[in-house]
Amino acid sequence: MPVNKRSKYRGSRTCGGGTHKNRRGAGNRGGRGNAGVNAHHFVKAYLVRGPVFGKCGFKHYHEASITGDVLDIGEIDQIIPILVRTGAAQEEGDTVVFDAAVLGVEKVLGGGKVSHKMKITAAAFSQQAIAKIEAKGGHAMTS
Repeated sequence: MPVNKRSKYRGSRTCGGGTHKNRRGAGNRGGRGNAGVNAHHFVKAYLVRGPVFGKCGFKHYHEASITGDVLDIGEIDQIIPILVRTGAAQEEGDTVVFDAAVLGVEKVLGGGKVSHKMKITAAAFSQQAIAKIEAKGGHAMTS
C-alpha cells in the first residue's frame, strides 16, 4: 500500500496524467508568463501577489525639459501668407511683423528654412532661430 504520491506513481510512465501527450507545452498551464491574466480562473492569485498590470520601467524625465509649446521658424515662414490674410501678422514694407503668442507658441526653434524678412516677438528663441531670422535681415524680440 503506497504511503505517498511519489511511491504511488513509482514505475508509472505518466503518473496519472493520462496519455504521455497530455501535460506537454504551455497550453497545459494556460499560456506563457502572464498570458490571459484577465481571462483565466487564477486571476485572484495575481491580485493577491500585487499589481502586475500596466506599464513599468524607465521614466523619461528629459522629455519634459522643454516646457510650453514650441514651433520651428521654418513652419512659421511657411504659414506667413495665411497669417497675413487672417490678420494675425502685419506687413510693414518687406518685413512681416508677428507675435508668436497669437498661435500659443512660447519658444521658437531653429528648424527649417527662412525665406521672409520677419520681426517676431516670442517668450524665447533658440540660438539657431535667432541666427536664421537675423541672416534674412529680420529681428527676434523676447516678450
